[in-house]
Amino acid sequence: MKPRAKILRQSSLFTLLFIMLLAASSSLLTGNTAHASASMVKPAFPHIVDAAFVAKYATIPKRKDALIIDARPAKMYQKGHIVPAINIPHRKFDQSIVLLPEDKSTLLIYYCGGLKCPLSHKSAFKAEVLGYTNIKVYAAGYPDWLKHGNTPGVGAKYVKNLINSDALAMVVDSRPTKKFRKGSVPTAKNIPYRKFDKMKGFLPADKGVELVFFCGGYKCPLSPKSAAKAKELGYTNVKLYQAGYPLWKEMYGASGAVPTSTATADDKGMMPIQKFTRLMKEAPDSVYWIDVRERSEIAEDGTFKTKTAKVIPMDELEAAIPSLPTDKPIIFFCANGVRSADAYDVLKEKGSKLEAYYLEAVVVFGKKDLPQVTAVK
Repeated sequence: MKPRAKILRQSSLFTLLFIMLLAASSSLLTGNTAHASASMVKPAFPHIVDAAFVAKYATIPKRKDALIIDARPAKMYQKGHIVPAINIPHRKFDQSIVLLPEDKSTLLIYYCGGLKCPLSHKSAFKAEVLGYTNIKVYAAGYPDWLKHGNTPGVGAKYVKNLINSDALAMVVDSRPTKKFRKGSVPTAKNIPYRKFDKMKGFLPADKGVELVFFCGGYKCPLSPKSAAKAKELGYTNVKLYQAGYPLWKEMYGASGAVPTSTATADDKGMMPIQKFTRLMKEAPDSVYWIDVRERSEIAEDGTFKTKTAKVIPMDELEAAIPSLPTDKPIIFFCANGVRSADAYDVLKEKGSKLEAYYLEAVVVFGKKDLPQVTAVK
């Protein structure tokens, strides 16, 4: 009986130790959860996302199914924000409802200054009251976005202050030279994305100098591509002014335009909007329509369905030149005329004798057979 009693006492001891260990583990887990919960503002919006989730929607060109919203004050947004977020400061939410999408099922992602910042949560609750049904909050916010190595965006006012200051910085226009010659941000250097590798020697020798890249707005991927290349070269202070020259011209007027005679020469090959729309409606098979947008853009927006329509993204065009059709004229087009102009230049620089044109206009299909074509503002 004694050995049996001893075994029972040992069993009870092991059971007690196991319960104590389990309790300690539970306490540790509860403590961690409590710490995480305590680090976030109250009341916290229930649908929280992380940087990886936001990155799927922080794309250029901008996605149509989502809107990223910076709830911080405008002065903070100007200095740095997630591209391509818009700025609706929480304090001005009620006056800015018009900036929200009409479709209440559109994904809204709010963020502000981190876990201790309540503005994104408050704005999300307000949007929910308005009837929006797909709202998320990136609670870790802008500080966390930077920690993940993402390139910060800046606003037009920031750029204006930068070029008027004595700061060591370079503003870089990533658009084709023919677009640059028509007007650009004052003091900007033109390093077209397509020629970046050949012209990288024009960048500052000091890798710590601030570089701000821009192009033709939120439909133009040339500036983020150039910024990525600069970071690969080791530049450590790279930023994006993604609203680009369209917003600059709207806010401060056209700047740096060349004389009319030179600008007219640079317009060689440009097809008028009226002729483009007439051809697409009355004689669509009389030309080749070459869409040089990214395939992801086309998947979201659509393109021509005519048998003479082709998709050749800008990065693939140079290799495709030898196989381009020769029996009809070619018209290059994109989302806003920047890449189409570049496509025309590539063709001519390679010595092609093909009859080709490019469209400088905003083109939106919206999944329809024919696009809406409007002038670039």
